Amino acid sequence: MDVLWTGVYPAITTKFTSNDELDLEAFLKNIAFQLEAGIDGIILGGSLGEASTLKNDEKDILIKVTREAVDGRIPVLMNIAEQSTADAVSAAVRAESLGADGLMLLPPMRYKADSHETVQFFKRVAESTGLPIVLYNNPVDYGIPITIDMFHELEEVENIKAVKESTRDISNVSRMRNAFGERFKVLTGVDPLALESLLMGADGWIAGLVCAFPKETVAIYRLVKAGRYDEARAIYRWFLPLLELDISPKLVQNIKLAETMIGLGTEHVRAPRLPLMGTERKIVSAVIEKALETRPELPDYLNL
Repeated sequence: MDVLWTGVYPAITTKFTSNDELDLEAFLKNIAFQLEAGIDGIILGGSLGEASTLKNDEKDILIKVTREAVDGRIPVLMNIAEQSTADAVSAAVRAESLGADGLMLLPPMRYKADSHETVQFFKRVAESTGLPIVLYNNPVDYGIPITIDMFHELEEVENIKAVKESTRDISNVSRMRNAFGERFKVLTGVDPLALESLLMGADGWIAGLVCAFPKETVAIYRLVKAGRYDEARAIYRWFLPLLELDISPKLVQNIKLAETMIGLGTEHVRAPRLPLMGTERKIVSAVIEKALETRPELPDYLNL
């Protein structure tokens, strides 16, 4: 199905059992809750989905079961984060053959490619597939910026449709608009900057804490797009301490703890990650507990 690049797209967590196998029961429970909340698409195998530890056959399974679960209601995207161009091309071809509706594409992993190498990497992957692509611009975590000049070189690549804007510079939303108009859709990718980015004109939100709090996430997005800014701000101010859990090196553990406390998952992560422990776990738990105690009543956001 078509990917519109608007709305809320969870970068969904991958659920594991205590035996380090895919926990499809927990995964599908969360997917159902996301759909009920009104999400607009879903991204599998991202950073939050523990992409670096997933095997190819596990990614295949996630695409298949997610497609069955959503049953054409929303697009299903697979993340590509690979070290070599050949592996990235193979992953793109594989995802398309399994029925993915789109791709999220990171720059090359481990090797810090220069701007020319990065552009050629993106072009080669895009040429290998007919799927629409959102590029993930996150130099803070991955070391390679996708600059405006690089986007000018990619403007001719028709199936590169959007950017996940995670530079932490909200002005980049305006820079993209000034440079390209509507050629590239812009989706904010940093939870604690999401409202600000939406107010600057971002088209969508690739979100993290949505995995545990989908209704609040979708409500903020739809209230902003309906011009009901005061209501959106009120929910966002309540949400902010939770959203800041998304910009930690342990964002996966943080969000899985939140899912567990909500009843939407478990704390099982894949090594070398380990569940939160001791003081660290108490601090994160306290943030989540306070949010649950003060959780706001939401308006009828699905009918805006």
